[in-house]
Amino acid sequence: MATPSRVVRQVKPLLSYSREEAHRRVITLYKAWYRQVPYIMFEFDIPLTEEQVKAKIREEFYKHANVSDIRAIDMLVIKGQMELKETAEKWKNKGCLMNYFKETVEKKPTDFLSKFISGQE
Repeated sequence: MATPSRVVRQVKPLLSYSREEAHRRVITLYKAWYRQVPYIMFEFDIPLTEEQVKAKIREEFYKHANVSDIRAIDMLVIKGQMELKETAEKWKNKGCLMNYFKETVEKKPTDFLSKFISGQE
């Protein structure tokens, strides 16, 4: 009787061959976004400070901090590069850019007075 053999599937990497190389690509993209901030603020006339824009960039990068698959990291880097190019070339308008700074969903009021003031009841 034949014993089952263990098959390991090798996948082709998108860009990076190691975790260190993927990390270097992420850091390079992060620095590119930071260098672009003054130009973005001037071109789009954003009513925010430079620190707020940099904090939002940092937040967007930390949103994916727990991704460990190298192919997923490479895909996120490619998408980040596309976003940077679209922003730098002004293929986006100001409204699309300001959607990143949109506040999260506001909590609905629960007590009577807050509902009355907001016009819900």
